Amino acid sequence: MKSERTRARILDAAARVLSVKGYAGTRLSDIAEAAGVQAPAIYYYYDSRELLIEEVMWAGAARMVEHVTGVLAELPAEASPLDRIDAVVEAHLRFELDISDYTTAAIRNAGQLPPAIRTRQRAEQEKYADIWRQLLLDAQKSGVLQAGLDLGVARMLVLGALNWAAEWWDPDRGSLDVVVHTAKTLVRRGLAR
Repeated sequence: MKSERTRARILDAAARVLSVKGYAGTRLSDIAEAAGVQAPAIYYYYDSRELLIEEVMWAGAARMVEHVTGVLAELPAEASPLDRIDAVVEAHLRFELDISDYTTAAIRNAGQLPPAIRTRQRAEQEKYADIWRQLLLDAQKSGVLQAGLDLGVARMLVLGALNWAAEWWDPDRGSLDVVVHTAKTLVRRGLAR
């Protein structure tokens, strides 16, 4: 249906603009231009700029959860806990930096948004944190993690580093494959015995 396609085009455009310009710099006119619609048409689909941004932020977090869950489901049952962590590090970086404007927008703008806009996104982020909690707990139970690691701190440090890549990485500065390889090496060596 044309109406659904237009709504999706507006949402895609909002994700692209937010991922580049940030919350404060994103104007409805920028989104409208990127979507190929007149700015007032956005109000037919979204009651306000904030509701549109909230939808992008939620989708960014939800799509990361879906992507990583899918990657984990495709791993062989015999994959070690560290191999599972490696797979999620790679899935996170590739999704954030190459596949999803939504996730890039959600990561880059999370700290800029008014709390009312972040409620749905926070719920999805908590689902993602749960994935990481389980990965680290499984690794700890299997005895492959360094003794004395605080799993909560380790999770926050790893996710912080992975998310920060959205701020500094640029394809002109180097290969995504190199970023992924380096991140996997650092995380594995930092966590493993």
